[in-house]
Amino acid sequence: MEIIYAISGFLLGGGLSYFLWDKALKSKKTKIITEAEAEGDVIKKDKILQAKEKFLQLKTEHEKFIYEKNNKIDSVENKLKQKESAFLQRRDELQRRVKEFETTKKDVDVIRENLTNQLNVVQQKEDDLDRMHKQQVEQLEAISGLSAEEAKSQLVESLKGEAQTEAMSYINEIMEEAKLTANKEAKKVVVKTIQRVATETAIENSVTIFHIESDEIKGRIIGREGRNIRALEAATGVEIIVDDTPEAIVLSGFDPVRREIARLALHQLVTDGRIHPARIEEVVSKVKKQIEEEIIETGKRTTIDLGVHGLHPELIRMIGKMKYRSSYGQNLLQHSREVANLCAIMASELGLNTKWAKRAGLLHDIGKVPDDEPELPHAVLGMKLAEKFKEKPDICNAIGAHHDEVEMQTMLAPIVQVCDAISGARPGARREVVESYIKRLKALEDLALSYPGVLKTYAIQAGRELRVIVGSDKISDKESEQLSFDIAKHIQDEMTYPGQIKITVIRELRAVNYAK
Repeated sequence: MEIIYAISGFLLGGGLSYFLWDKALKSKKTKIITEAEAEGDVIKKDKILQAKEKFLQLKTEHEKFIYEKNNKIDSVENKLKQKESAFLQRRDELQRRVKEFETTKKDVDVIRENLTNQLNVVQQKEDDLDRMHKQQVEQLEAISGLSAEEAKSQLVESLKGEAQTEAMSYINEIMEEAKLTANKEAKKVVVKTIQRVATETAIENSVTIFHIESDEIKGRIIGREGRNIRALEAATGVEIIVDDTPEAIVLSGFDPVRREIARLALHQLVTDGRIHPARIEEVVSKVKKQIEEEIIETGKRTTIDLGVHGLHPELIRMIGKMKYRSSYGQNLLQHSREVANLCAIMASELGLNTKWAKRAGLLHDIGKVPDDEPELPHAVLGMKLAEKFKEKPDICNAIGAHHDEVEMQTMLAPIVQVCDAISGARPGARREVVESYIKRLKALEDLALSYPGVLKTYAIQAGRELRVIVGSDKISDKESEQLSFDIAKHIQDEMTYPGQIKITVIRELRAVNYAK
């Protein structure tokens, strides 16, 4: 019985649960449908609003487009009306001018007819005058017994003689006056030019004094058994004199470049403290490069100071090398600067191009600088160098003609020649003795250098000794002795010199290997 109650209760509870669950599901379904319908109505309204906004926007853009089109059409119509109005005015103006032209043409025809009548009258009068002139000439010929041509020739001859006499007298007076004026003006220009340039007196020597702090350094410079000083002399070609002069060493050599290299090398060696043959060669090599850089810098500074621009780099280098060259004891760079300034002043006095004159004056002795020194006069060599480096023909001619080796073609040439003479002829400018001494030592070195196998030659001790460095792979010891004898014989036969000259041939063998 209890089981039946339990089963009945279970069934009744299950049926009640099913009824309640079904009712809850139907309620939820109705709610979801209601919410979906409400949301659909909202979306529908939004879409309708967006469509209306889009329609209004398109309508506005279309109205704006129509408005702009109408404006453009109105603008075009206004322009057409203006052009039509201008065209009508132009047509009226042309019609008015045509009427004026027709009226003017009638007036011109009348004037032309009047002029034709007047010309006929004038022509008739000219014919009458010619006839009367011929009658008068015939009457004069009959009276004088001469024809018109004979009378004209006699008159011309008479006037010609008188004119020649007066002209010769006038020409002589002008020539005399021109000579006096020209001499006076030329002297005035030269004097003004010289007065405006102040230069130093040339002081040229062949020695340089190197000062040291104490005499102890002399021993280090000489080295063990003199190896340091020999290495320094061999590397620089300068004789180094170490004597009893306190705190000083004398560097002797005729080439200023060599003396400057030796001085700078000594300065660096003494400052550094390491003095031995290998270090000496290294320092001398560096100093040579340093001197080359200084030469270029000097050339650039000179051109900037003088205002000469656009020179070829090789010409600038040659100008820098002038600092270490001399002309009869006168420093070549100082001489060239002086000539450049003189040329500029004289050109300004004569109304010529001062820049070209200064350029030609600066470059006039450029032929003295090249190391190879071919067998050409320095003026001609300088002209060829200037032509090679694209200088103007006027400047090239002024360089080549300043010693009359070539013909002068421009006014620059005599100016450069005169200024070169002014710079060299003033008192204290040059010393002939020093120049001849340097030329003799240079010729001595070149003579020895002409022999095969010779690498370097150095004239030292004021030309009393010639050191010749030969290659060990080219000349043997026995051949070195023969070479020394041959050079001595050659010098004795061809050169003039005081005293005697010692020829020292140095043959050095170096074996160099590298550990890697």
